[in-house]
Amino acid sequence: MARGVARAASFGGRAATARWCSYRRITVAVCLGNLVAALLVLRSLTSLAPTPPKREEVVEYTEEQIRKAEESIRIRCEAEPVELVEAVKNLRKIFRREEKRRKELPLELKQKVSYEIVQLLLDLGDNSSFAQQREAVESWRFEKLKDIKSASIQNSTKLDLSNEEARTLKRALQFNWHVLLEDIGLWIPSEVSHTEHDDKPENEPEEEEIIAGPPLPSQCNAELHTDYDGAAVRWGLTHPKESAADCCQACLDQAKNARPGELRCNIWVYCPSEFGCFSPDKYEHKHQECWLKQADHPKLNFKDKYSESYRDSHPTAPVVVPWMSGVISA
Repeated sequence: MARGVARAASFGGRAATARWCSYRRITVAVCLGNLVAALLVLRSLTSLAPTPPKREEVVEYTEEQIRKAEESIRIRCEAEPVELVEAVKNLRKIFRREEKRRKELPLELKQKVSYEIVQLLLDLGDNSSFAQQREAVESWRFEKLKDIKSASIQNSTKLDLSNEEARTLKRALQFNWHVLLEDIGLWIPSEVSHTEHDDKPENEPEEEEIIAGPPLPSQCNAELHTDYDGAAVRWGLTHPKESAADCCQACLDQAKNARPGELRCNIWVYCPSEFGCFSPDKYEHKHQECWLKQADHPKLNFKDKYSESYRDSHPTAPVVVPWMSGVISA
């Protein structure tokens, strides 16, 4: 009896559950879920939508402000450098055209040109002037152009160049000569002519050059821009003196105190220049060098200025003799 009641109760529960979980109710629940999801998506999209921009307020200008703005625009237009802008545009066109016309020479052809020019300059010698070098290079250029043109007319080449190389070299020599010189590293400076103008009146005396240090005694016989020759009594490289007067005094002292048989100083040579003094030997002669010399018959090495021929053979020589010296009076 009890087993039958339990069976009936379980059957009734399953029937109630089946009635609650019907297909209609499940469909309604799914639709409600989809509707809620759609509403949530729609809300998120509307919240991300850009807000319409605020309407800007229109600024109204007065007639005076408009007149000043127009006047400013007119002044800027009139101040524009129209001619300069046009000139720059024309230059840009010329540069672009030149770049199109220019064709880089091959490295081997550049080397060949540079070797020929260098050999040409070596044949001129070291004594050639810049004008002669420039004229020789220009002559070589015209001769090379002439050979290329004649070779092209005869439809044969005697220049040891291919047709393409000959055309490229012709274009470089004719239109891009300065560029070619830059590429091979050749630069010949221009001649500088310098003319000295003497604006002093004829009768005006020359300004006396000031000698640093104490005054020299009359027996020193000091001579500016002078270098005397003689046998060295005291080596000047290791014998500096503060002034020319001290150098002369050193010569006097040496002659007074010399032992029998020793050379007695009668010539002193001093370097008064702070930049040192030139000499054709291998030594560097510095400021305050004092040379003590002896000569029975004093002879000048240099006086006042070095000659042009001497400066040609000694490029480091200055124009004016920097030394000062004197022969001691008996």
